[in-house]
Formats: sequence, structure tokens, C-alpha cells
Amino acid sequence: MSSLRVCPSSFFFLRPVYLFNSSSKFPFFPYLRRELQLIPSRSSSSSYSFRRMKSTTASSPLTDSLGQEVQSQRLGGKIKRKLEEFNWDHSFVKELPGDPRTDVISRKVFHACYSKVSPSVQVDDPQLVSWSDSVAELLDLDPKEFERPDFPLLLSGAKPLPGAMPYAQCYGGHQFGRWAGQLGDGRAITLGEVLNSKGERWELQLKGAGRTPYSRFSDGLAVLRSSIREFLCSEAMHCLGIPTTRALCLLTTGQGVIRDMFYDGNPKEEPGAIVCRVSQSFLRFGSYQIHASRGKEDLEIVGKLADYAIRHHFPHIEKSMNISDTSNKYAAWVVEVAERTATLFAKWQGVGFTHGVLNTDNMSILGQTIDYGPFGFLDAFDPSYTPNTTDLPGRRYCFANQPDIGLWNIAQFAEALAAAQLISEKEADHAMERYGDKFMEEYEAIMTKKLGLSKYNKEMISELLNNMAVDKVDYTNFFRLLSNVEANPNTPDDELLKPLKAALLDIGKERKEAWIKWVRGYIHEVSGSDATSSDEERKGRMDSVNPKYILRNYLCQSAIDVAEQGDFSEVNNLLRLMKRPYEEQPGMEKYAGLPPAWAYRPGVCMLSCSS
Repeated sequence: MSSLRVCPSSFFFLRPVYLFNSSSKFPFFPYLRRELQLIPSRSSSSSYSFRRMKSTTASSPLTDSLGQEVQSQRLGGKIKRKLEEFNWDHSFVKELPGDPRTDVISRKVFHACYSKVSPSVQVDDPQLVSWSDSVAELLDLDPKEFERPDFPLLLSGAKPLPGAMPYAQCYGGHQFGRWAGQLGDGRAITLGEVLNSKGERWELQLKGAGRTPYSRFSDGLAVLRSSIREFLCSEAMHCLGIPTTRALCLLTTGQGVIRDMFYDGNPKEEPGAIVCRVSQSFLRFGSYQIHASRGKEDLEIVGKLADYAIRHHFPHIEKSMNISDTSNKYAAWVVEVAERTATLFAKWQGVGFTHGVLNTDNMSILGQTIDYGPFGFLDAFDPSYTPNTTDLPGRRYCFANQPDIGLWNIAQFAEALAAAQLISEKEADHAMERYGDKFMEEYEAIMTKKLGLSKYNKEMISELLNNMAVDKVDYTNFFRLLSNVEANPNTPDDELLKPLKAALLDIGKERKEAWIKWVRGYIHEVSGSDATSSDEERKGRMDSVNPKYILRNYLCQSAIDVAEQGDFSEVNNLLRLMKRPYEEQPGMEKYAGLPPAWAYRPGVCMLSCSS
């Protein structure tokens, strides 16, 4: 596949992360550059011209069927539907080219965006573990449906869901910087799109529902431990205010699944499970890359997919253009995708979230967090932290590298559109520039709010992060405690660090002096920048952006350990806790504690991609 690289040469060869270079525009992301240009790769086997293609005429959108009569209950003015009454649309399979074959034999699928395939998971008394009321509300689903005896059968795929038209999506991607060719939904089967009473489109997808043509050598199944992590983190991220795919419910299949968790030749049987994922769309950067890589007639599919995405998920782009408008809708679209991605990555950095597997097939065109594998939130602040054991040799996807990787992935996405002649080289460059600008705009705003400042102070924030890295300070707890520091310039030195005592552990005299110096400067900045604001008001603002509770890996593991014994109470405790991450929630303080010693064992603080 031809690839566009960042000039003058790729800056993603993994090098030591010099976090606090004062000359860098990007605090602890030193390789992000705004002036980057796209050029054809020297290793490219084919060359594509960068000519802008005039927008193709979009096909007429499907007539909304929301006016159809459904036998639904209206509770409190809201429509509440049974599963059989979902308002299905299926625009993806109706408007895009599909695979003529319907078998699940692993193979290359050409000239198609999807393959029709039904769930094939085997179940034995499947059980509903947990569900999200707020996601049910998005779908207009009556909460009483979760009490149905056949609910686990319907949402595991063991029993066909009326109206569904299941399929697996075809896509490719770069994995750890290398083109991997066709990948696709190897263990995820989309049931279709549900239109709710607001006209919103929501895709339902079963992860772990059986083999598809894209399963390669795998069984298409998922285990309980990874499914618990995805279910909980999807909802936790949403409640933190971070764009994400959602999760309707989590079920066990009652069947065992063989997995080699550490890839060390010691497989074992684990409980099988299924997560019902929900998103407006599961289209990824790789959805476009696979067709661009194949050339010829498949290049037309890139345009069809782009038109589909704009029509259904970015309709404001076409609405904002007049009939005589000569501007390129695809150029406007790639810029919006870049900006959404930049905003997402800035939010990740703000809460200390590390995705772990930022391959281009794990990048949503909607700017959502997608595919929760070996993710992790920072405990002790370590910019080189990666939660993925597979990433250890080079730490390509470590916390500090994420913004750079986001830019690299945008370059690959732009390349796919350029290969199909939808955007020009200049338009691709502009999208990358907008990514850099938007990331810094969002990141600076987030860090300013986290510190309760009235304006961004690069030097102060860089010094803080440097101190935190040196002393391995807990990222979440420190910022939560910082709101307790009073803006009193007359506070004596021996009193300055008391509000931060729980975060500043085991620091010697020299380091204590460094922290006193920083806190003294922080108080000066806070007291001078917003003299009209009280400490209580500032604390309220800071606590609203600095969570007390995050889904630490050891909390997930605690829930997994008991769930594998048949006790799902801790899964539901964590789900309730993560609904209000910014509130104190008296009695739940233990969930904000530092990780215990056992949390640093393999399989807890770091995980493999095995699921």
C-alpha cells in the first residue's frame, strides 16, 4: 500500500521521550509538529496523484420510518419499546456494496464493505451480568426488557433478534506502524441500525458472537475478563465526558473459551462472554484504507464510503454548502475528522488514559474511543507508560506518544482519501495542520481548568509534570487534591504541602523543596489571576474537571476475579461508581485509593491483546 509520510521523515521511529524540552511547542509531546507536509513514501509501490475530485452527487437518504406505528408504551412522555419493536433501518447494507458470499470461511473479501453473517456463538444458559440504563434510553428500550427470560438469548445472538440484518465489516489497518492488509470484524457482528424517537441512528454490535470471514485463525469469541473491561470502560469514559462507543449490556455464554493470555504457550479455559456495543457508527480509518490499498474499482468504494459517512453522520457538511459552492466536501470532512480526533486525544491526556493499541483500524471516524483492549489509566505519572505488553519493545503507543500517533493516523486516513482523488495534497496537509492546532487548543484549555487557572501557563504546567514524573505521583489523586490548596501567599512553608500529603509520598528533603517552590508559584499564580474568586469556588470548578474515581486496572481485575467465580456484584458496584466520577460519593473512598502491591503483577497493570 502506498503511504504518505510526515516530512522530512517519519518522526514515529520510537525514540526516547524527552518530555520537558522547553523549546517544544508541545508539552511532553515533543515530536508533534504543525508544519508537517504529506509526501509519497519512497517505499511506495505505486503513486497516486493529488487531484481534487469534485463531490459526487449523494444518493437520496432513506425516508425516515419514525412515523410508522409501533405498539410501544409511552412512559412519562417517552417512547419505550420492546426488542421486537426496534425501528431498524439498515442503511449500511442497503447503500454500500456487500460480499456475495454468506459463509464464514476465512478469506480475502474484495469489492465489498461487509459480509452478511449471523451470530454462531454456542451458549449454555447464558446470563445477563449487567446493563446500562442510559444506553437503553438512547435506544428507547423499555428497562423491563432486561427482565425477559429470553433477553440473554436475543442479545447473545443465540436467538435471532427480529428485524436485525447482521453483518461483519471489512477493513484494514496499520498495526504498530506497519500495513497489515485486510483485518475486519473478526469477532464482532453488527445487528443493524436502530432509529430512536429523536431520529438518532445507533448501531448495535455483538462482540464475541462467533466467526466471520475476517476471523483468520481465531474463534470469533470473547472471554469474560476482556468483556468486563470493555463494558465498564465504555460507560466510565462516557461519564467522564470523553467521546466513546457505548455498551448496552454484558452477558456470559455459559461456555468456556480457550485463551493464551500471555502468549507464553500456556492456554487455559476461561468463561465466555458477549458485550453489546452501541455507536452511531463503527466506521474506522481502516474502513477506507483497505479499499484505497487495492486500487482500481475499489477506489470507487472509498468515495461511496465517504459519501455514506457524510450523508448519515456529518450531514451538516453538505447542508452548509450551496449548490454553486466549489469547495470540496471531502476536504471539509477530513478536517472535521482530524479535529474530532485531536479533541479526543486531548481529553485522554487530561484524564491520564492510555488506549494501548492505536492502530488505524482502532480509530473511529467519529472521534470516539473505540476497541477497549489493553487500556490503562495512569496511576503513578509515567509518560512512557504503556498498558500493552505487545507494545513494550518500543512503547510506540505509550501515554506521551499518543498525540503524535493521532497525527500519524490522520496522515494514513488522508492518504486513503487522496488515493481515491477525493482530496488534494494541499487539503491533506491542511487537515494535519488543523489536528495540531486543535490538539494544542483543547489540551491547553483542559490543563488550565485542571489547575484552576485563568489562563494557560506552559512553564508552570511543564514543571509540574516534570515533578510528578520524577516522584511517580498519582496522576488522578494529585489533581483532585490540588483543589484543596488555599490561595494564601502567607502560608508558611511547613504548611504548604499538607493538602497534597496523600499524593506526595516518600519524598526526600531535596524533592520536598522542589515541591514547595512549585506550590508557592502556583499560589502566586492563582491568587493573582482571579482575585474575585474564593477558594471554595475554585475548588468547585477544579473538582468538576478532575475526577475522584477512574477505572483503574486493579479495580477491573478485582471485579473480574469474583465474576469468574459467578459473583457479578463488583461489576455492578463499579458501574454505579463510575456514573458519577467527579462526585465525592461518601463511603466509596477505597475505590480512589492507590493500587495495592498485587496490582503490579502481569495481567493487571499490563495486558496483552488476547481476549
